Amino acid sequence: MKIAAFALAALAALTLAGCSQKGVRAPCPSGKVCLEAGNGSDPVSLDPHKITGTWEDRIDGDMFIGLTQSDIAGNVIPGMAQTWETSPDGLTWTFHLRDAKWSDGAPVTADDFVFSLRRIMTPETAAEYASLLYFIKGAQPVNEGKAAPDTLGVRAIDAHTLEIRLEHPAPYLLELAKHQTMYPVPRHVVEKYGMKWTEPANIVVNGPYKVVSWKLGDKIVAEKNPLFWDASQLCIDRVTYYASQDPVAAERQVKRGELDMQSSITANRVAFLRRPGNMPEFIHLNTYLGVTYLFFNGSSPQFRDKRVRQALSMAIDRDFLTKGIMMGSGGETAYTFVPPGVANYSPAAKPEWASWPLERRQQEARRLLAEAGYGPDHPLTFEVKHRGLEASAFMATVQSDWRQVGVKAKLIGSESQVAYQAYRTRDFDMGDGGWIADYNDAVSFLALMQSQTGSMNYGDYKNPRYDELLAKADNEPDAVKRAEFLRQAEAMVLDDTPVIPIYFLINSNLVSPRVTGFVDNITDQHRTRYMCFKDAKR
Repeated sequence: MKIAAFALAALAALTLAGCSQKGVRAPCPSGKVCLEAGNGSDPVSLDPHKITGTWEDRIDGDMFIGLTQSDIAGNVIPGMAQTWETSPDGLTWTFHLRDAKWSDGAPVTADDFVFSLRRIMTPETAAEYASLLYFIKGAQPVNEGKAAPDTLGVRAIDAHTLEIRLEHPAPYLLELAKHQTMYPVPRHVVEKYGMKWTEPANIVVNGPYKVVSWKLGDKIVAEKNPLFWDASQLCIDRVTYYASQDPVAAERQVKRGELDMQSSITANRVAFLRRPGNMPEFIHLNTYLGVTYLFFNGSSPQFRDKRVRQALSMAIDRDFLTKGIMMGSGGETAYTFVPPGVANYSPAAKPEWASWPLERRQQEARRLLAEAGYGPDHPLTFEVKHRGLEASAFMATVQSDWRQVGVKAKLIGSESQVAYQAYRTRDFDMGDGGWIADYNDAVSFLALMQSQTGSMNYGDYKNPRYDELLAKADNEPDAVKRAEFLRQAEAMVLDDTPVIPIYFLINSNLVSPRVTGFVDNITDQHRTRYMCFKDAKR
């Protein structure tokens, strides 16, 4: 899942100068309980099949519930499916659905799930995340337009029983079943309104909250869905998600009580905020299954030589970034792509040079660049498109490291959505990005470099041997052997260097001490349905 990164130290003065004066807290109707949440960027869409970002998931995850869902601590619990069973070979899953209604009163049925899964795989939907579901029988041919949607391995046995057949065992299926790619969408509404079905006047949901208004660039307002099966347990009546792209301005708003929470903290601000009298009781930091990395456009001629890619990776002082710029509060230095803590997996070995002093690494980087034909009389030059304010200080530091080995990199910052659009259309030489696991498994990271992945394989890395190793892992029932295939694949990526891992993430939130039901967790999923206020009168 794409993320918006931390705004770092060099931005602090600029950001503080540009703090928004939002004013007083938005009024809440009498007798109601309202949550005001800073949410980073504006969503591209509210359609579960059109979104890929964590900031979008925070909204859609309040509106839709899949076969499974997250509990208060981010763990998998039953969602629309109350029970399920699998065949002995792990290739057929049968889910038994609860009685539930859409927000317009229509029943939620197994047919809605069949329709939704066919819809996300249909090429016309143009879902970036479609390849995530290629483990479903027949999914890839459907997504590539080579087979009809009704050949997909899903069927409604009856209104409350859904069967999903797989190409290979998928031990992560229950984790993925709570992801937006597997949310149900209301067939009767989608077919009636087409692309306009998610407009506030038309949208119909099966979850606890329903969007009622959207002011682009400002806020999205959602209200409690009275037809949600557990509506009686909801404390929050209304939640407002603000496009809070300036995290320091949002920090001020949380402190003033205008916002109850903010979805990120500027990393170099953590030490300051922890001081007595500031906001120590507001800070939430936790281990996260995520990585920030750079990627090369495979079509850019200057990056076709592996020695160039390796030299650029070697030259970066990751320790200065994590311990200096981010002051130890932003993440952990990364030399592998899969972070520590992933279930049933130990990452591949770090490159040998990872233990070298920076001076030796940069000397070796100069040698590799010279071998590839670059030097003082012919410097390596390229552009780096990055996520604007969110990555400017981080990229300025990397740019400085590359300058030390004779490389001239021009930085071009854009708002996150603009930057990711450039990545999708391959309008870049090099880009920066962040990735959060969609499910707790190494494949959620390593699948990014598969040939079949499509637009989110931003560098268009293609290696048949790599694809073969992931295919072996998919079809290996033994967890130990499966992990070894995945380690071999990761080692191959680290050697080929189509991406440069920079640091592993921690999730960070500012949360008012008044808020209850916010539990730090490795997925950073905090659904509004579990939240309330200590002083709420119900």
